Amino acid sequence: MRLEGRVAVVTGGASGIGLASVRRLASEGAKVVVGDIDPSSGRKAAEEVDGLFVQVDVTSEDEVKALFQAAADTYGSVDIAFNNAGISPPEDDSILTTGLDAWRRVQDVNLTSVFLCSKYAIEHMRRAGKGSVINTASFVAVMGAATSQISYTASKGGVLAMSRELGVQFAREGIRVNALCPGPVNTPLLRELFAADPERAARRLVHIPLGRFAEPEEIAAAVAFLASDDSSFMTASQFLVDGGISGAYVTPE
Repeated sequence: MRLEGRVAVVTGGASGIGLASVRRLASEGAKVVVGDIDPSSGRKAAEEVDGLFVQVDVTSEDEVKALFQAAADTYGSVDIAFNNAGISPPEDDSILTTGLDAWRRVQDVNLTSVFLCSKYAIEHMRRAGKGSVINTASFVAVMGAATSQISYTASKGGVLAMSRELGVQFAREGIRVNALCPGPVNTPLLRELFAADPERAARRLVHIPLGRFAEPEEIAAAVAFLASDDSSFMTASQFLVDGGISGAYVTPE
């Protein structure tokens, strides 16, 4: 019960890493606000943990502001913000084939939304003089890939740099900001991406020393750590949970 008495806002909380994190944070005692664009699965996730659902388009400043205000109005504070919503559409591919519309859509959902969520979460946290912001970046923010998703990769690099700067800026105010950098995770998003191209999945899997994709619950465990006082001396960091990918030169046979 490391998070008893704390209020956590999770965007993209209706599926994948977000849903696993909603469950984990609630199991550790937090009151959880689920922010998601899908009202059906979002409500279901919130009901499961006796939390609050707020439908939100994370690219809308007004809706993001309302999400964090709803958390504060309902539960009295915003102690944890897991800014996790993101997309990886198939039209985001090599720079040679990715169009400007696809580029902008991914930047809006993956990077601008983290800017907005951090902005309005930190406003509430400053009043309390404490808080933990966790932004979902990716191991692709620190490594390059020949099988590129150019806008996704660039957006996650932006999340990493922004989180580092926010962590430094607000450290003396008791607010910690860290970038969570997962490796490939067995989520609907990944399964959809690889279903059409099993060869692409196999090519990526060979680079993971542990020999498998992560489960969402394994990433959620890292989220709970970063949200709790167990990580009280961590801020402005890149927290890699990637099965060893970023540390590997040659993987085991």
